[in-house]
Amino acid sequence: MIINRLTVDGRDYFLPEPVNELREQILKAIQGGGGYVNIPPLNTGPGVDILFSPGMPVLWAKISMGGDQTVSEETSGNEPDGSLADL
Repeated sequence: MIINRLTVDGRDYFLPEPVNELREQILKAIQGGGGYVNIPPLNTGPGVDILFSPGMPVLWAKISMGGDQTVSEETSGNEPDGSLADL
């Protein structure tokens, strides 16, 4: 089982797969100069709305439950093209 950890401004949010659509929403918010994105809960509930803005550090980590490997990927809104595409 893969769990995704999204760290925004020092706070961790744990997310189930898939996260591709969420990553695209975050990218659009950053490229657009800022905007709210709803981060869904791991299990149930309404989630939380986060205001993303250029320059905000964003860290993604994929955690394999039952395995020893963790893959971390980091970006911020300061990337020249604001791209999160490699994540």
